[in-house]
Amino acid sequence: MASSGDGAALILSLPDDVLALISAHLRPRDLLALSAASRRLRDALSAADKAWLAQCRRLLPSPPHLLAWRAAAGGSALAVCRFLHSAAPLLGALWAHQNPELGNLVAAVPGFLSVVAARAIPQELSPRLRWAPVFELLADAQGRPAILFLHGHQPGELFPARLSSLQPHANVLFLEAQIAAASSSHQLFPRLAFSDRRRLLDSLVAACRVTLPPDLVAAPLLARSDEDLPVLAARREAMLRLHREAAGGMLRAPEIEGLLLEAKAKKKAAPLSPTDGGERIRLRRSLSAVAGYVRNGLRQMVTRSVSANSRTQQYVDTKHLPLSDFLHAGDSVGLSLRGARMRLSTYRAWPSMHDNRFALYKLTVQPPVPGREYAGLWGGTFGWPPGRPEDDCRPRKALFFLLLSYEEDSQGKPLLIATKVLEGTHYVVHPNGSSMFVARMGEPSTEAFPWQNVDVERVFPGDGIANGYGFRYPGSKPGSLFVLQDGHLAFVWKETGAVLTLQRLNLEELMKKGERVPALQPVPNFAYLTKSYSNVFTGFPGSSASPR
Repeated sequence: MASSGDGAALILSLPDDVLALISAHLRPRDLLALSAASRRLRDALSAADKAWLAQCRRLLPSPPHLLAWRAAAGGSALAVCRFLHSAAPLLGALWAHQNPELGNLVAAVPGFLSVVAARAIPQELSPRLRWAPVFELLADAQGRPAILFLHGHQPGELFPARLSSLQPHANVLFLEAQIAAASSSHQLFPRLAFSDRRRLLDSLVAACRVTLPPDLVAAPLLARSDEDLPVLAARREAMLRLHREAAGGMLRAPEIEGLLLEAKAKKKAAPLSPTDGGERIRLRRSLSAVAGYVRNGLRQMVTRSVSANSRTQQYVDTKHLPLSDFLHAGDSVGLSLRGARMRLSTYRAWPSMHDNRFALYKLTVQPPVPGREYAGLWGGTFGWPPGRPEDDCRPRKALFFLLLSYEEDSQGKPLLIATKVLEGTHYVVHPNGSSMFVARMGEPSTEAFPWQNVDVERVFPGDGIANGYGFRYPGSKPGSLFVLQDGHLAFVWKETGAVLTLQRLNLEELMKKGERVPALQPVPNFAYLTKSYSNVFTGFPGSSASPR
């Protein structure tokens, strides 16, 4: 074998299968660093299809229809690998927001050479899980995650946008407006007043709408079988074309300024309803009186503060960036998605969330490992025997999704915490993100299961949620967590005998077998910021959407 100073001859002499086996134990950046060693290695590794396929399987252990993805990427496994590596912060993650309190849970699952972010709708137990799409992130010809679409109420309508950035350990997704010529637009947009941010996003949505061809409106978003692959490939090509023709959703800034002025004029000219006009006027007068009293008091405090420190008035005047200044920072503006790493405080696996940012927050999903076997996403119902999806009883039982995670108490003993992330009742009972129960996993119990003929494997004492000091501050009552031999978990409240039965969920598979339902308009569909205690996402029959 000929010697080579860079060792390229040795690597190039390896069979493709051996190179693929070796690359399966490397990271993508290791292969990229190796390809940068010499031109010969770069050319050889770029064409080493099996090596990059091994990397794809490492990034996504069970990639659906990987060969079809490669065909859609022009036969380049390197492009598929680049997309999976770049979109890794999204894939398989769960994202949430505090509002509405019934639950706002979004799962990012593999689509067709894409990431599909879909929301599990608060619902009752049924044979098919109902979900609504939020956004789709597609790979371009080189495998870069650059093609983004928001979803809206109509199935065939899409709203092109761009992925401005996605940090490797992103834990917050921001929906923003991006200025084409401004590299710091992600710093300018948060400086706008909340009302200006909402108005700007709504105007961009109204101006950038595109429509899928009629024969692709009903096409699936997820591959349920090989039969879906041809229509998924056709849908992808149509979306790439629409995104290209719409210039990625970028619009001329003067056009958006005109839309904003037109929307403002329509709002001013809109007449009051004759049925509620008098009530609104009376309510406005009452609120104005209260607001005037508060305003006078605040004015006195601010005046005293300004006299003590003249910089305060300057801060008040320059707190928010004028919308006109934002639009004049570049020639064009469009919708964008930004994934950032933020320092967030958490309480029992639930992050603290801003109520005025159009954002989704990443939930930490612990993998099940020895000693922490019950970590992950679980779903279930109240009552015994546990509800089954195929049951045709009326009314159906409310479906709960709980995120189970482990923490340690002050003595270093393990706790299993069940955080509510979805509630299928008609009207919310427990706050979103509250702990439904906390089990002390280091203290085995001998408590007997309340019902007979049930095989119990292990029992742990704990505390379950109960009425406390109002809705926002629930209390707790003693109970026990039973690990059943069929793999289910059951938490029983000792005082009332209420039982919550859970089984582990595979949300991706449930969505593939589930039912897609209409979503809201794009902005509230991404982040619903209005406080609500009922199901605001859909109004289809059987959705538990009507408030009490």
